[in-house]
Order: sequence, then C-alpha cells, then structure tokens
Amino acid sequence: MNASIPLLLFVFAGLFSPGPNVVMLTASGARFGFRRTLPHLLGVPIGTGLLAASSAFGVNALLLALPALKLVFQIAAALWILWLAWRTAQAGRAGRAKDAGQPFTFVQAVLFQAVNPKIWAITLAASAGFGIGLAPHIEALRLFVVFAGINLCVCLFWTTVGHLLSGVLQSDAIWRGFMTVMAAFMAATVVLIFL
Repeated sequence: MNASIPLLLFVFAGLFSPGPNVVMLTASGARFGFRRTLPHLLGVPIGTGLLAASSAFGVNALLLALPALKLVFQIAAALWILWLAWRTAQAGRAGRAKDAGQPFTFVQAVLFQAVNPKIWAITLAASAGFGIGLAPHIEALRLFVVFAGINLCVCLFWTTVGHLLSGVLQSDAIWRGFMTVMAAFMAATVVLIFL
C-alpha cells in the first residue's frame, strides 16, 4: 500500500484540477441536476479506469511510437472538445428556461475518456512514473482501481458543486454567464492536447 501513496496523490491532483470532465460535470450538475447527471458521473470513472488500465498494456506507448496516429487522435480530440464547448455555450445562450438538452449517457461518458487529453496525459504519466514492477495484468488492475476510485470521488464533488450552484443560476443573464465561462474553460483545455 505504501508504494501506491505517490500514485494516489498524483492521480488525485491530476483528476481534481479543472479539465474537460470537471467542467462538463459541473455544468451538467447545474444544468440538469444531480440525479439526471448520475449516468455521466458514473461513466467518467469507469472510462478513466479503463484508459488507465490500458496504459499498463502499452496503449499509450503505441500512440507515442506512431506520431501520425497520435496526430490524428489529437485533432479528433480537439474538434470533439471544441464542439462540446460550443454546445455548452449555446445552452447558455438559450437561457435556462428554454434549455432542452440532454446530459451525457453512461456510454457517452465512458467513450469520451478516449478523446480526453487530460486523462491521456495523467494515465501516461502514472503508468510510466509510478509502476511498482507488477505483472502487466496486476498493474492494469491497480491502475483501474486507483483511477476509478479517486475519479468517482472527484466526479461526485464537482457534480454536487454544479447542482448546488443551480439555485444561484436562476436568472437568464447569470445562467448565460456561467455556461459561457464553462464553455471557455472547456475550449481552453484543447491547448493540453498539443503539449
């Protein structure tokens, strides 16, 4: 257990800080409420855990070894995140009363992790820097448990923050401002893709 403490601290710091998942869950909690955001909230830790486990089997190394494949992934991820940011901004422009969108489903949240640059960066760093010499399948299980467990707590926190903010966001002007800020934060994460 002591050998995993640096990994736990690294993963917590990486996942708790603002990124696409934090922004989307906070906005979804405010926009749709805690209960309707629950499938999204549960999909994020599962998707993150699966991506972390795959890093133990060398998926991240494959992307680093094939620069053309990595570039395709980066462009696709950037376009997807910018599209989501645009949709978030549009939800703000529509006004709270007219907003008829839908929260992410469980499957959408799981699949989103494959194009989330922050998660790729954290899983790559974790598998490269915090391995403890276990067999690949045991290391994959260890990374899955750490990433999914910590991210579940992080997702619960940020979704709850968004849900609690919904009471403050009753006027259309405040709602537009909040959703525009959330969209801007999400769009800004695109820079991380190309670092």
